[in-house]
Amino acid sequence: MKLWRWILLLVMLAALAAFGWHWVAEDPGYLLVQMRGWQAETTVVAAVVILLLAWALLGAGWFLLRWPFGAFSRRHRRVSRQRLREGLIALMEGRHGDAERDLHRASRLDTLRGPALLAAAEAASRRGENGRALAALDEAGQVSPRAARVLRARVLRREGKSVEALNLLAPEAETGSLTPGGWRELALAALANGDMRRARQALEPLQKSGALGARGFAALEAQVLTASLSAAPDAAALNSQWSQLPKAQRRVPAAIDAYARRAAAFGMVLPAMDEVESALRREWSPLLIETYGALGGEDIEARLRRAESWLDAHPNDAALLLTLGRMCARLQLWGKATQYLERSLALTPMSAAWEALGDVYAGQHDAVLAQRCYRNALALARGEATEALPQGARSARLDTRPIAVEERSEHGVPRLPE
Repeated sequence: MKLWRWILLLVMLAALAAFGWHWVAEDPGYLLVQMRGWQAETTVVAAVVILLLAWALLGAGWFLLRWPFGAFSRRHRRVSRQRLREGLIALMEGRHGDAERDLHRASRLDTLRGPALLAAAEAASRRGENGRALAALDEAGQVSPRAARVLRARVLRREGKSVEALNLLAPEAETGSLTPGGWRELALAALANGDMRRARQALEPLQKSGALGARGFAALEAQVLTASLSAAPDAAALNSQWSQLPKAQRRVPAAIDAYARRAAAFGMVLPAMDEVESALRREWSPLLIETYGALGGEDIEARLRRAESWLDAHPNDAALLLTLGRMCARLQLWGKATQYLERSLALTPMSAAWEALGDVYAGQHDAVLAQRCYRNALALARGEATEALPQGARSARLDTRPIAVEERSEHGVPRLPE
């Protein structure tokens, strides 16, 4: 399609040139120049051509005169760009000393001064040279003040000066003019400083910007909500904060876990159970299954029956089996607890499951097996190999194979296994 456009344009230019030449040929015009007895006669067309040629010759002469002087600046630009490239590669490779040196040299070129100094400050910060990083940011602030301010807050936060980082970003936060990186640093600095209100306020602009991506924002949101709810001083403050959260945030599993555990600590076990059960009805969550089993000893028998009913839909969920084992152990149902925990370990070995199994054997006054389970829990947490239990200690009729869950179509018809 582009080729046809060029052909059409060339045809139109040729037609205009033909008609224009015919028009000029009929009357090319007359030009007379007289000066101090000197006289020149020519046509208008020839005068225009002569002026254009003279302009081109003057431009070429000026370029030739400037070329030797511009060679130094061209080499300076080329070398600075090369150093910037090498410095950024060194920064990504972890050679922070080389990166800082190359980036400082690249900053001598005015057009690269801002990004080079910012990257040099990041390299110095990663080396632990926070003084050098702040000095580089002082210079970078003259060229790129907003980026330098965000990076300065990051350096201060890494150094443990969260109060200074928060005060640095607070004025722009009040006006809503912070960049996405600034809002993230504000949230992290506020968390480190215990200012949960500011940390929550940073979530909305971060979500609107989309700068962190869905996964990154979800992780930060869960961190902020968990810390905020866990810091509630009393039951009234906890309920007030929970009711003021947007609906979407009240459905974050980590936030529900934090609310339920904090509410149970204040003696509000029933509201905590209601939130967890409602969340599990909406969406299955291994985190909330663990929370459900840790909400105190009130009504534990009814909770156990309810949790056992979930096995029909989730027979291979190791977290659910771990929770059932813990609840049975609290009720001193040692046989059922052992079966649930052994099946959980067979599906997904977890340090918490070994610890719970050790509690079961300790409750039965079997110190030898309890100690072995506790050692396995420690070994698994360290990434070391575990030691199998004696064959006689295992449940004789335990089937550790995953149970196939029946799948149905959208019309309720069972699917045949593939």
